Formats: sequence, C-alpha cells, structure tokens
Amino acid sequence: MFEEKGVNKILYGGDYNPEQWDEETRDEDMVLLPKAGVDIVTLNVFSWAKLQPAEKVYDFSDLDSIVKKVTAAGMKICMGTATAAYPAWMAKKYPDILRVDFEGRKLKFGKRHNACPNSPTYRKFSPHLARKLAEHYKNQDNIVIWHINNEYGGSCYCENCEKAFREWLKNKYKTLDALNDAWNTPFWSHTFYDWDEIVLPNALTEYQYGSKKSQLPGISLDYMRFNSDSILQNYIDERDAIRSEIPDALCTTNMMNAFKGLDYRKWAKEIDIASWDNYPQRFTEPHYDAFAHELIRGLKGGKPFMLMEQSPSVTNWLPINSLKRPGEMRRYSYVAAAHGADTIMFFQMRQAPASAEMYHGAIIDHSGRDDTRIFKEISALGEELKALKDNTLGGKAHAECAIIFDWDNWWALEDTPGIPDTVKYLDEVLKYYRALYESSISVDIIGSEDDLSKYKLVIAPTYYMVCENTVKRFEEYVEKGGNLIFTFISGYVDENGHILRGGYPGTLKKLIGARIEETDQLYENMESFECEGVRIPEKIVESHNSFKYKGTEYPAHIVCDIVYPEEAEALAGFMSDFYKGQPAITKNCLGKGCTYYVATSSEARFYAEFIADICDYAGIKDVFDKAPVPVNSWNGIEIAARDKGDIRIYYIINHTNEEKELEFPYEGEELLSQEKVIKGQKLKLSPVDVKLIKVASRD
Repeated sequence: MFEEKGVNKILYGGDYNPEQWDEETRDEDMVLLPKAGVDIVTLNVFSWAKLQPAEKVYDFSDLDSIVKKVTAAGMKICMGTATAAYPAWMAKKYPDILRVDFEGRKLKFGKRHNACPNSPTYRKFSPHLARKLAEHYKNQDNIVIWHINNEYGGSCYCENCEKAFREWLKNKYKTLDALNDAWNTPFWSHTFYDWDEIVLPNALTEYQYGSKKSQLPGISLDYMRFNSDSILQNYIDERDAIRSEIPDALCTTNMMNAFKGLDYRKWAKEIDIASWDNYPQRFTEPHYDAFAHELIRGLKGGKPFMLMEQSPSVTNWLPINSLKRPGEMRRYSYVAAAHGADTIMFFQMRQAPASAEMYHGAIIDHSGRDDTRIFKEISALGEELKALKDNTLGGKAHAECAIIFDWDNWWALEDTPGIPDTVKYLDEVLKYYRALYESSISVDIIGSEDDLSKYKLVIAPTYYMVCENTVKRFEEYVEKGGNLIFTFISGYVDENGHILRGGYPGTLKKLIGARIEETDQLYENMESFECEGVRIPEKIVESHNSFKYKGTEYPAHIVCDIVYPEEAEALAGFMSDFYKGQPAITKNCLGKGCTYYVATSSEARFYAEFIADICDYAGIKDVFDKAPVPVNSWNGIEIAARDKGDIRIYYIINHTNEEKELEFPYEGEELLSQEKVIKGQKLKLSPVDVKLIKVASRD
C-alpha cells in the first residue's frame, strides 16, 4: 500500500497523543516506542483546540515539535486532521455547529463526534484546517497517509439538516409527485404539497410515543441514506482540501466494523485505503472477528486494509473491561493479518494522564516502564513483524464463495413495522459466515452491485429489498452456472420499500421457483412487553416448529415462511403446525445453476451441514484444497490463507487455551520460526499460538 513511501514491512504502531504530555515524557517515548518495534504513529487526531485557539489564529508549533521528534526517531506518520472534536470557542460563537438529538434536544459543547454534518460553520472550518495542515506538511516525507476525522458516526435533526434533507430529496426525486409515490404518502394523510412541509423522522415525528420502528418507513430509509451521505461529504470536503495542496495524498478514515449508521460500501468509493478499529472482547466469538475483517477488506474489492486501532490490553467503555490474556494481543493481530491487514496498529501508545481514556490500555502504561507484560509482548510482536519483512504484504484471499452485505437492506428490514423485532440482519449474515469460516472456506463480503461471476456460490441472507437491475444480474449469474442462496423474508420490497406485486418473493420468484404465501412469526424466549395495551407474558418459550433435513431434525427459529413450490423441489419440510410438510428448504435449477431458499432460521449444526452440502455440489474447496465437511463441533483452530503471486501464506491460529495438533498437507516454511515444514507433518500449536507457513507449491 505504501511502497512509494519506502515501506517494506507490516507497519506497526498507532495513536499517539503527546499534546497531553510534557517534553520530558515525549522524549522518553521517543526511546520507548522504537524499542517496542513501533515504526508508525498516528498524530493530531484530537488537537483542533490547540491548532486553532481562535477563529483567525493557527498555531502548529507544538505539532511541529512532535513531528520533528517522531521523524528523528525514525518513525513514519499517519497524519490526522484533528476535526473529530471542535474547539469550545467555535460552539459558543457559532451554535449552528451543535447537533440536535433524536429527541429534538439541542446539545451543548462536549464529548466528541459532536458536529452537525450540515452545519455551515463545520463545513467551512474543518476543510480549512485540513488544507492548512496539508500546506504546512506537504514536504514532510515520512507522512504516509492522511487520517481524516475519526470514527465518523451519529446523526443530527437540526434545522440545517432538515433543509439539507429537502435539497437531497429534490436531487433524488425531482418532483413531489415522485416523492409521494416513493413514500406511499396517501397512507395516514402524509401527502406533501410543498418541500418545506417535509420534516425529519425522529421521536417528535414518525417515532412518537416511543415507537421502535418508523410509521413512514420510506422517509426513514431516505433519512438514513441522507445522513450517511451528509457525513461522507464532510470526509470529501477535507480530502479535497488536502489534495488541493498534495494531489497524490493517500487519505482514509477509520471505520467501525459492521456499523449500521453509515453505508461503508458507498464510502469506500471515496477512500484510498480501507481502515478500521477492532476491539474484540472476551465474549467475542472468533468467527465474528474474522467476519469484521472480511467486511472491511471487501469494501475495496479484496485489497489489503489498515488495522488502524486495537487495544494492546484493555478497553475502557464496557461495564466490565477484561484484560487480554498473555498471547491474545498477538493472536488478534495475526487474525487481522490473516484476513487482509497490512498494518497492525493500536490505540494507544501511552495511557492518558486523565479523562475518559486514562484507563484504556496502551503500549506504555502509567508506570512508564519497559518491563511490563504488555510492553514485552508488544516488543516481541514488533520483532516478529520486522523479521517477516514483506513476505505477507499485498497478499489477497482467493475466495470462491461470497456473502452479500447491504446497508440499504439492513436499514429497511429492521425499521419496518410488521417485521418482527427478532429478525436481525447481521445475525443472519453471521450464521452463514460462521459455517464457512469454521470449515476453512475463504469468503468475500461483497455488495449487491459487485461482480458475481468469479464466485461459485453467493449467499444473500434475508434479502428483503430488491432492485430490478440486481435481479437481472442474479438471473444471469445462476443461468451461467452460479449457485445462489436466499433466506426467509427475501424479495418483499423494491428500493423504495414498496411491496413487489404478485406475491412474495416478488421479482425473485423466477429464481426461487416458488411462492411464499404467509410468514409465521415465532415467540421464543422473549421478555415481557406491552403493545397497544396488550401485555405479552414474561418469558414465552414455545417450541413452535422444526424441520427435517437429510433425516436430521433441526429447530426452526424466528419465522417460518410458508412456501408453495412451483418449479422448485423441496429439500426439507416443517414438522408441525398447520403448515406441516410445507418446504423449509427448496432448490430450483435455472440454466446451469441453482437457487436455494431457506424459509427459516436455525442453529449452527444445521448451517454446517447445509453449507458443506452446497459447497460440495458447487465444487468449492477449503483453503487446503479439500472438499469441506460439516463442522458440527469446531475445534478452535482457524485456518486462513493469503496469496501473493504463486506463493500462499497459511495462517494457522489456535483460538483455545489448550494445545492443539494439525496435520499440514504441504511442504513449506514456517515464517515466524524459520523452520521447514514437511508434507504431512503434525504441527503442534500451544495455547493461543499462531503459525505462518509459506507454501510455494500445493502439488
């Protein structure tokens, strides 16, 4: 990613906030950080108040001092623009910068991520600061990338946002007739006759009286799109300001996993290198951590990404913040590398002396010592990454399987009345991803508009919202030999949230070869709640249904679509209720390929069995080039691979606290120990151990 900047290894370092420290401490850091193997620091993330103490005053002298020290210590710089938290004077003088929350309250100065994205003040001062920084540091050769803002997110419901929303709607729909049609405004007398009648959907409007879901889903879906676009424009403003001074500047911003509020796939078109902040906890399952990396990697077509932040030891924002146990920081770091990271970076370099993040973990803790457990672990990993050189840089996963992850679909599905609260889009995606992950099958996480032709299998979980062009692409993909999996509540609405006429699954009917007449929503393990004066009892536990697949009975969870096959054949049937015998899974062949429909949600052992069968049928191999087998009880060993030319690097990761053994099928070299690996050798992995094996031939 940074070859032109002289980078020939995985960059190692992270967030450094020396503006909180005196000169003596900074000088200590310039000794300690290189000693730990740190070769890149992210500077200037939250320094706006120091850089611009008054409206017409800019003072970069302290940052100059820091840049000089970092440069002299031989480290590269990821330069922040400092715009994630504005100065207090700005809020006092220009209150339009203050956000209005979902409940309609005008906020005051405080916290961070606190600027209205459509504030004229913010959109003036933030790119101006970015341009000033770029002008000042355009000849600073060790700046390898510009880090714009920090962890964008949130929403605003102020008058400026309302005006901007109306303009956004005018650009999209052109006429009020088109808008009224898209939102079905005859419902509940919502018809708009003037653009100024449109108000933002919040707790004062479409979510009154504590509604969990919008009473006009069309306006709420468009607000989500608008808010994501508005904040993206803030990024673009700053990026363009930087490039006005440094035309070839690389720019990024740190994303946050599967973050619901922003359509990262749209954002990725404006970002040079995808980057994100990863904070797995002790309760985070390994497949979820891997999925998050795959999601970020997929935003840029499988190109390597930056791991911008992780904690060396502990976080600070949970009710209980557990330490990373010995070896876990190293393991998490290599998991990131296994799935596409070409940087390993942390928050933070030194613990803050006070305030909200003073107990968040750091390479250098409050003692300032270099013999702490964390410092020694960081230093050891730094030595390993130095020894790896460029062996892994630029490597890409070779995937024959893809899962579609779509933000519009996510927003529409979970904000529409009538869809049960228990339907969680991300959860359904993860169920399929987990089955592939635990079978060591490489997966790409793609968007609805991405190229499907290179995949033997594409999975579109809970694909509620369907665009006409996408359906045509799906049909072409299957007709040419692709295999496609849809799941329950798919094909219900178009891109405006309108029901697709002709019955479910709408325009997917040709592909699925069946019609869905009704959907039964299941009460399972629900807490008591009250709706329209009706109290649902506490802890309803009903075993509503199950289905039988290949002679094994599996539970049916959340919903059961009642499916009537037309061209499709049934592969499994429900076991009880009035729809006993109706298909729970169907298969429909079209041209050279097949489409599967799974009419319910189930448990891990079902997905393991089902995915193994489909992959076997599609000719999909695991990373060891073997046909996958059902993994009903995962052994805790993750196996992933990245290809670099004719070379493949295997990442073998033990996620357990037990010793494990794995037979390796190829001849190669273990890069961390530099030991030769014999074909068929039984690799011994100690608890939370990692091995990287370089293989030149898999014959």
